[in-house]
Amino acid sequence: MSITFTCPRCGPAPGVRTHCPSCLSARHPADGSPMTLISVALSDQGGWVLVHRCDACGRLTCAPAQPDDNRFVLVRVAVRPLASPPFPLEELGRL
Repeated sequence: MSITFTCPRCGPAPGVRTHCPSCLSARHPADGSPMTLISVALSDQGGWVLVHRCDACGRLTCAPAQPDDNRFVLVRVAVRPLASPPFPLEELGRL
């Protein structure tokens, strides 16, 4: 029997999982509130880790990426700091 994850944005996603394979949104483990993907990181084992923030309470959670996750969304989130740095890029030339 397969447990279905219901994405707050995309609807049901088959398989045992903690997040949507299409948009990578998640649900809060305690109350099911929507959680937004805010970042990705590399785990100690070399795999991608998804960092979600709860839209209701702000709690952060981490979950490993799955093989069928949307790689375009993963890369888009990973390069976000490079596309919109928190400081002027001209400052790098002065270092």
